[in-house]
Amino acid sequence: MSTHIFVVTTFSTRDEAESAAADLVDRRLVACAQVAGPVLSVYRWQGETERNDEYTLTLKTRADCYPAVEAALYELHSYDVPEIVALPLVAGHTDYLKWIDENVAG
Repeated sequence: MSTHIFVVTTFSTRDEAESAAADLVDRRLVACAQVAGPVLSVYRWQGETERNDEYTLTLKTRADCYPAVEAALYELHSYDVPEIVALPLVAGHTDYLKWIDENVAG
């Protein structure tokens, strides 16, 4: 597995996404959090097709921090089943990856 990862989730409001971003950075679980959106999400929920604006939160961290990031996101989230996925960061500028390492506790 890659040493560094992106963690992606979505929130129903910008305020909720920004609050989660600040909390995760303050806890030093992630080095950086970016809020984007709104984006239109079309998905199945409880047998129905739903369409809602959401805000994407992209987090930069180390792979060994994923369990703590996932637990924190689940705690902070208002969704019953939040999207919380990790993607490997397969390459990156050495100085940037070092910056991630320096800004994530653990």
